[in-house]
Amino acid sequence: MRFMVMIRADANSEAGVMPSQELLAAMGQFNEELVKAGVMQAGEGLHPSSKGARVRFSGSQRTVIDGPFTETKELIAGFWIWKCASLQEAIDWTRRCPNPMPGDSEIEIRQVFDVEDFGEALTPELREQEERLRAEVAAQANPLA
Repeated sequence: MRFMVMIRADANSEAGVMPSQELLAAMGQFNEELVKAGVMQAGEGLHPSSKGARVRFSGSQRTVIDGPFTETKELIAGFWIWKCASLQEAIDWTRRCPNPMPGDSEIEIRQVFDVEDFGEALTPELREQEERLRAEVAAQANPLA
């Protein structure tokens, strides 16, 4: 199973305050443990919402809303993609994570859908398209492979 593990933003991350050297070192060590265990597939920090945008959909209308966004507690400051055997394993890894913020913080864990989760709605043609696109993305990520 794959999980997206999301670090919630706080006032500091939204203000563009960079993590301390100590936190970067602790996170680097944690990420090394994740990689060595075969858990981590991706992980990145995100710029503040002031550098982002949202696109709101209403029928055929599209409205662009520029950041910053006011509800800091609803924003994401960073994420990982982990491969774990269960939600409990993802929780166990998260409990080992250094506190990602100077004060109180929260990390959300959500399972990522796999192709099999879509059942009969994913026709053989759509499945083939999905597999082809995944192969193209992998080739783009590793152009020398």
